[in-house]
Amino acid sequence: MSTHHEPLFEHSPWVEARADARPSTGNRYHDLMEVVYDATRAEKVALIRAHPELAGRTAIDGTLSEASAAEQASAGLDRLTPGEFELFHALNAAYREKFDFPFVICVRLTDKAGILAAMERRLAHDRETEIATAIAEIGKIVLLRMEDEA
Repeated sequence: MSTHHEPLFEHSPWVEARADARPSTGNRYHDLMEVVYDATRAEKVALIRAHPELAGRTAIDGTLSEASAAEQASAGLDRLTPGEFELFHALNAAYREKFDFPFVICVRLTDKAGILAAMERRLAHDRETEIATAIAEIGKIVLLRMEDEA
């Protein structure tokens, strides 16, 4: 059933596999997110870490998943000025240094300015808040990807 589409969760097929192994509620999105919410803290962090850095190295070297590349392009992250690129790089580095995982946001629901503002705002959070925030953003990403497939 779920063999011919891009993974909904970046490099994390275990989410869909676990959902497939459970009784379905009839709401695929709900079932998938229940798996995520039920996951261990380490698994949640691994799921966050499976996401690429925004405007990061993977955007330049072509190793982004097709879905991520399209999503980042939708927010203009493939067309940054050198100054914007430096700012993204600095904020990404500060964020990763503090939280030990990449900054994740549903880029299709915002734009460059919104992303930068969110990065600056979320740097003030504690790690538990950021894990929860990143998981919520992953949920938004997955919902949009599911709508694309429908």
